[in-house]
Amino acid sequence: MNKRRCTMGLTRRAAALFRGRCLDGHRADAFTTGSGAAWHRPAPMARLPIFARAHPVRRTLTCALLAAAALTALPAQAQSILRDAETEAFMADMSGPLVKAAGMEPRNVQVLVINDPEINAFVAGGQYVWVHSGLLAQADNVNQVQGVVAHELGHIEGGHIIRSGEGIKAATSVTLLSLVLGAAAIATGAGEAGMGIMGLGQQAAMSNFLAFSRAQESSADLAGARYLHTAGISGRGSLEFFKKLQNQEYRLAIPQDNSYGRTHPLSGERINVLREVYEVDPAWNKPMDRALETRFERIKAKLIGFVSEPTQTLQKYPESDQSLPAHYARAYAWHKSAYPQKALDEADALLAALPHDPYFLELKGQILLESGRPKDAIAPLREAVKLTNQPLISVLLAHALIATEDESNFAEAEQVLRIAVNRDRENPFAWYQLGVVYERRGDTPRAALATAERYSMMGDNPMALRSADAAMQGLQQGTKDYLRAQDIAMVSRAAIEQKRKKR
Repeated sequence: MNKRRCTMGLTRRAAALFRGRCLDGHRADAFTTGSGAAWHRPAPMARLPIFARAHPVRRTLTCALLAAAALTALPAQAQSILRDAETEAFMADMSGPLVKAAGMEPRNVQVLVINDPEINAFVAGGQYVWVHSGLLAQADNVNQVQGVVAHELGHIEGGHIIRSGEGIKAATSVTLLSLVLGAAAIATGAGEAGMGIMGLGQQAAMSNFLAFSRAQESSADLAGARYLHTAGISGRGSLEFFKKLQNQEYRLAIPQDNSYGRTHPLSGERINVLREVYEVDPAWNKPMDRALETRFERIKAKLIGFVSEPTQTLQKYPESDQSLPAHYARAYAWHKSAYPQKALDEADALLAALPHDPYFLELKGQILLESGRPKDAIAPLREAVKLTNQPLISVLLAHALIATEDESNFAEAEQVLRIAVNRDRENPFAWYQLGVVYERRGDTPRAALATAERYSMMGDNPMALRSADAAMQGLQQGTKDYLRAQDIAMVSRAAIEQKRKKR
């Protein structure tokens, strides 16, 4: 996890949801390990969050239609995807039993973290669950996170993103019908009656859509309960988390009498329904998996250390706290504050307890690298890669090798990067580093191809096309690299043409 350069790798479908570029060419702040990160500007996306505020009924036709669309197509503000090798491994292990219980293949489902302080999670198309950093920071234990993930998997299994169009279509039909009837009344001279018909139609359309959305949320709640039961996981954490949401509703002064005007049922209503399901389940009193809980405490601490202000982190994890999570959080706080020696002291304290923990080794290597000591960073990063073979850490090792500016390290850097991009092709910073290696050895065509890959991942189609064309000029026709450059050029050219036609 680090403040690093350029965009992080996403699968192609995830990149379609969060497409972006580095703020200054190849530097950006994000929560990552291994190969850099980027701020991504998401395109408008269908989102089904676990928590939503009340939506007042709109009074005009235009507002009604916009509101209905906004309930499922919420253009997100600029957000960063927080990629970290340890976090991703934890999320996969934590969610795996739930994914299987939902009848899905774990390798096809990803639980990803975005940098957003709100306590929320959502699905946005495909088999992706997006969890806000604020949710992880506020969750008390891993069981609460499992409850949230189970709910979101219910949206995926139910096809709710796709079916949301049905609710919008039905609401739009009611609105249009009221418009026609109202216009007819106005044409006959009954102006006030016509306006009343339009207003009532819009109100009915909105009510219908909100009821449709609440039904989807209730369905996801029950589906999540079923997954927890099948996986033998207690629903206690799910209820605890809904109580957190209920407290948030109290703070926002949301009326608790009924759910009218809301996309989601009130948390109290959800708690009452789920309590009857969970408390009779055989797993209700089953203790949490202690190994997962220990990993969660580490993940939570490092996340807080990275996203919070250092002063806040040090208040939450004071020097008197000598636990591993506290050392973890303080290491990031000191590193962010530009106190490298204090950060290294915390990393050494972690390694004193667990000398061969790959993520503690990665942390030490990161601190050394970003403190201007790339040569010293190589040894711990090599060991971390050997222990995990994780692509994100591999790219960090390659970065350290290249940063030494020692030509004898470039062959190893190239080998490490080739393996990394084979396992995680959607990593723009890895391609950037590979391009640097090719350029240093005078292989201009492959440097251009690596650059084309990077810009393609970042969504910069003009630069991807230009780089791919340059690569084809120097590559032998019919070779694998030539065909790859040709593919990038064709896709980029088509995207540019499509954008031109929309203007």
